[in-house]
Amino acid sequence: MLAAAALIGGGFQEELQERIRTGDVAVDLYRPADLQLWWLAADLGRAAFHLLGRGIVPVAFGAFFFELALPVSPLVWAAFLVSVTLGIVTGFALRFLFALSAFWLLDGNGLNMLSTLLSMFFSGMLLPLTVFPGAFGEVVRLLPWAATMQVPADVLLGEYEGAGVLAAFGFQAVWAVVLLAAGRALQSLATRKVVVQGG
Repeated sequence: MLAAAALIGGGFQEELQERIRTGDVAVDLYRPADLQLWWLAADLGRAAFHLLGRGIVPVAFGAFFFELALPVSPLVWAAFLVSVTLGIVTGFALRFLFALSAFWLLDGNGLNMLSTLLSMFFSGMLLPLTVFPGAFGEVVRLLPWAATMQVPADVLLGEYEGAGVLAAFGFQAVWAVVLLAAGRALQSLATRKVVVQGG
């Protein structure tokens, strides 16, 4: 999940920022494919590769040597796959917003570090979000980063049942749609006038 969601780097973010910095994004904008959808498709392919190569293969290999406490219900696995997909799309949408900052900043490294820190802390990667106390814990569980790691993990562990699973999907889907729409709006603002040095 860590590599698939690209929570600590990797993926398209740095490459898109470099294309913006060098002006190569002008070529991307001339393509008949939408910029956001182009990078989303590439990121989904990258995530699928990591889920297979760094997810399924190591778990299957480990199952030969260790007794794993994994769900036996195919419905849980199906729900997990849906949740993982929604989490990856939400993660993409967050990173796309950070990547677009390169249209206004000369160097996006600072925001990339901020993106990584926020993802590590608020996704549930370091600590389950349920350990955060009181109102702070409630707020943290409502942030979009929770949709990237904590919710899929909870779905796999059976924390949601029945309508709770649909509510978890709804939470992830709402964040994915809201963030993709924000990325679309920011992309439209950023590409209204693109000036490329030397041309």
